[in-house]
Amino acid sequence: MATQHPNALTRALAELPGPLPAFGVIHIAIPHTSRFTIVGNHLAQHAELSLVAIGIGVHIQSLPVGSLVGIKALTARFAEGEMRIAAALRELEAHGYLRRAHVRLANGRMATRTVFCNQPGAVERAGRVVVAPKVPPAVPEEAPAVPEEAPAPPPAPEPDPVPESHPPVRVPPRTAPKPPRRPLPQPRELTPELRQTASAILADLRNHAEALVLSEADVEELVPGVAAWLEREVHPGAIRHALTTDLPKPPKYPAKIVRHRLTVLLPPPLPGAEELAPAARRPLVIPLQNCDGCDRAFRSREPGHCRGCRSDLMEAAA
Repeated sequence: MATQHPNALTRALAELPGPLPAFGVIHIAIPHTSRFTIVGNHLAQHAELSLVAIGIGVHIQSLPVGSLVGIKALTARFAEGEMRIAAALRELEAHGYLRRAHVRLANGRMATRTVFCNQPGAVERAGRVVVAPKVPPAVPEEAPAVPEEAPAPPPAPEPDPVPESHPPVRVPPRTAPKPPRRPLPQPRELTPELRQTASAILADLRNHAEALVLSEADVEELVPGVAAWLEREVHPGAIRHALTTDLPKPPKYPAKIVRHRLTVLLPPPLPGAEELAPAARRPLVIPLQNCDGCDRAFRSREPGHCRGCRSDLMEAAA
């Protein structure tokens, strides 16, 4: 894209102290005097949050108290759909940036408030969060932010905004810890042949999916998982297909993706010949009964009389 002011940019670069890097981004930092927000690098450079979650987190942190930050409001503001925004909010909540706090309003009703924590670790240590006072916009032409109407539990109507003099809101502790990560499948015996084949499959993944570049340490860690598949007589091509099909674009952590798929997609062992053989048909055996008349044994599904006694009874009845 063509630069609109090449001469000004050239002068600005020339005034930067020290030698410029041969590649990568170059910062021209001009101090802000109004309408700016201080954002920690722990959020802007978070290693586990998606780019959408980081962007929404920065956007929410820049808003004044009382601004609408629900899924509907963010969807109306940005081009991302409801599903992506909802997933991003869940990411922020999982990492402690977004909280739901229950407060009692002046009318006695309980309401759920959305609380954004700019330093989740500090909030965990302090055990509370103080709602900052509302600051009017720096630019007079902008309309003031509309207070957020946090929904109360149905069927109660939506509550009024929390007043500025409201006491500190207690942040509820995390009561649901993350479930432990499922262990990587292990073979019954990691033979040298299994290790060699599994290493070759993992190292060859980048030839079928460019993003799946694994380090030597990753390959060494994941070898038992692939060996467990091979031990269950899964063809190497089927393993490769399971690990490289429908990858996220771009995959942020290739080794984690491979580990997850090796764990959750592990097929069961092949059934043996005995399990696949049809059940042998057993001969029909009619049980023995004692005749009610002569007490002789005869075969019948139901107790009663033998054939001879039945004939005598029929003749007597005639």
